[in-house]
Amino acid sequence: MGTLYIREKEREQLYSWTNALGIQLSAYEENLLSVYLDELWEWNRKMNLTGISCRKRIIKELLLDSLISSYSLPDTGRLLDVGSGAGFPGIPIKLCKPGLEIHLMESNSKKVNFLRQVIRLMHLTDIKVTRGRIDMDAGTLYPDGYHIITARAVGPLPTIIPWLAPHLKPKGILINFQGEQFKTVLEKSEKEMEKTGLCFHKSISYKLPESELSRHILVFIKQSD
Repeated sequence: MGTLYIREKEREQLYSWTNALGIQLSAYEENLLSVYLDELWEWNRKMNLTGISCRKRIIKELLLDSLISSYSLPDTGRLLDVGSGAGFPGIPIKLCKPGLEIHLMESNSKKVNFLRQVIRLMHLTDIKVTRGRIDMDAGTLYPDGYHIITARAVGPLPTIIPWLAPHLKPKGILINFQGEQFKTVLEKSEKEMEKTGLCFHKSISYKLPESELSRHILVFIKQSD
């Protein structure tokens, strides 16, 4: 079975899944995503970028999550993706929201090199990568803050809220990804939310293809000073 055939079947699968979730991608966006996934796959065969060794699972569990989150974001502003890893959700968000200025923050040097390489291959602009940790390297961030911060698999929500909230502009948005127990997570985060001026805005609930488990994108808003 040839590579071109496999790639075409993969694109058909992606098209089917995105349509089922109400995600509309242009041919240009699909082509860029193919470049991204191909490069990710090649790097992932040599080093552990994602913890997932199956292309189908990468698309389903990482890419679709990222695309869904983009629909709750404004078209312009400055976004910080903390613990960006292999670029989820920051790079797919950039494709869907090209007017956003994206800042990817990642502590692993090999993943940082991958992110810089894939940004070059995709000819993306207004996107940069910084090596560092949000709790240790705040000096590398924009001093006047961000309109949006995304955090996927960075750490427990009560732990990361004090790290993230100070870097949000007033009325800024925090996006966090959770599973079925999101209500318990919210309850455990109430004290930190109150201390940092974060208000829970809404939950975007969905199920990924071929799964009965509910997933939730949590949206928080920073109160005005």
